[in-house]
Amino acid sequence: MSWVKRLVALRPFQQTAGIMAAEYLRLVWKTTRIVVEPEGIYEQFERDAPVIIAMWHGQHFLIPFIRRAEDRAKVLVSRHRDGEINALAAERLGVGAIRGSGHHGGGFIGKGGVSAFKEMLGALQDGYNVALTADIPKVARTAGLGIVKLASASGRPIYPIAIATRRRVELTNWDRTAINLPFGRGAGVAGEPVRVPAEADGATLECARHAVEVSLDAATARAYALVDRQAKGEDRG
Repeated sequence: MSWVKRLVALRPFQQTAGIMAAEYLRLVWKTTRIVVEPEGIYEQFERDAPVIIAMWHGQHFLIPFIRRAEDRAKVLVSRHRDGEINALAAERLGVGAIRGSGHHGGGFIGKGGVSAFKEMLGALQDGYNVALTADIPKVARTAGLGIVKLASASGRPIYPIAIATRRRVELTNWDRTAINLPFGRGAGVAGEPVRVPAEADGATLECARHAVEVSLDAATARAYALVDRQAKGEDRG
C-alpha cells in the first residue's frame, strides 16, 4: 500500500478532510448567487416527499444545500476509503450517509449494495429523502437500473437534480468532475420527475432508466446553459 493510501485510511485524516470539504462547500454556496428552476419546484417537491434525488457523479458536490432546514435527507456513499471523507462531509452538512454502491450491471450487488438498498427503502419509509448518483461506477452519464428499482420498490418518485456554477474547474477524469469555486453565479435545475410502477417488469424498468438519463441530462444542460449564458452576458456588458 502506498503512503498516500495509508494516509487516506487514517481516521484523523478522514475527519479533517471531511470537515475541510464541508466547510469549503459551505463557503462556495454562501458566496454564490443561485437561481432555481422550475418555479415552484419546492412546492411540488413537498407534495411528493419523500423523494429519490438523482444526480450525476462529479456534479453532486452542492446537492446537500438544496435541503431546507425542515427536510430530512440521506445520501448513498461508496464504501471505498475516499467515500468515508464524503460521508463525514455530508453528515457535517446535515445529511445522513448510507454506505454502499451499485455495480456495472446496474443494480445493488456487492460492496454493501443489498444492505444499502434495504437501508434506503427504510429511510424513504421513515420520511427521509434519499439522494444517490444515477450513473453506475466508472460509466459516466449512463443511468443504472438501481435507482429505478429503488423507485419501484418504494413507490417514491425520482427527481433528477443538477447544480452548476459559473466559476468551476472541470477535470478530465471518468465522471468529468466539476469543482465548484466560490464568488460567482450558480443555477439549480430539477428535471422532469420519473415515476416507476410497483413490480415493474424488465422493459418498464429499462424505459424508466432511460427517462431518468434523459431528464438528468436535460437538467444538467439547462443548469450549465444558465450559468454560462450569464457569463457571456456579463462579458458583453
